[in-house]
Amino acid sequence: MNLEQKRVLPQPPSKIKSYMTALLVLLLLWGSAVKTGSSLPELLSGFPNMMDLLKQMVPPNWGYFQKITDAMLETIRMAVIGTTFGAILSIPFALFSASNLVQHSWIFYPVRFILNLIRTVPDLLLASIFVAIFGIGALPGILALTVFSLGLIAKLTYESIESVDPGPLEAMVSVGANQFQLIVFGVIPQVLANFISYVLYTFEINVRAAAVLGLVGAGGIGLFYNRTLGFLEYDKTSSIIIYTLVVVLFIDYISTKLREKLL
Repeated sequence: MNLEQKRVLPQPPSKIKSYMTALLVLLLLWGSAVKTGSSLPELLSGFPNMMDLLKQMVPPNWGYFQKITDAMLETIRMAVIGTTFGAILSIPFALFSASNLVQHSWIFYPVRFILNLIRTVPDLLLASIFVAIFGIGALPGILALTVFSLGLIAKLTYESIESVDPGPLEAMVSVGANQFQLIVFGVIPQVLANFISYVLYTFEINVRAAAVLGLVGAGGIGLFYNRTLGFLEYDKTSSIIIYTLVVVLFIDYISTKLREKLL
């Protein structure tokens, strides 16, 4: 018997792990459906009502576009201001959260905890809180988007800072560079493109978020969502949805092209 005959073919991997994973997922889905009271027959029974609602939304009220243009522009302005302020405020949070820049855990862990706390609160809840403080208008929406942008951009940025090439930083330290020079000449050039990409990504999210903040009185196109749904004017609601979709798709396209150029 030669060497090739003695060679033992590898055994195929066991499928038990895959079967157990699939079973676990199905059990979780079934348990979630039971606990939430969801069922397929209930979904099917509500399907005719869904079709009736869609029939009331078609055709859209095309003449309503002119009335909601100013509100859509306000929504975009809210997203621009909120993203800009959030990006500016996120810089010190990101720097103090990076463990390769701040060596003391008693500094970066509390800062990370603050960021986690900020990201825990939904933007709609933030907007509701600021509406209760400042009243109905665009300002509560801007503040809510600022806080949301701060948490998201700071989180992504400090993770990028921690993954930078340590070689340039070690070389700068060896020739006597201070912490400020380390950040300006060693960290910023490596993370600037990613930071701008994160800001653009957050702006895309904020445009969508700003479109619904008006449901709690935080300005923008969401006020018209609330109004048309309240008066059962579904043809106008569908016009707002189409208008918002076009604006979001355009902004997503421009943002994607800019991020491709950066990265």
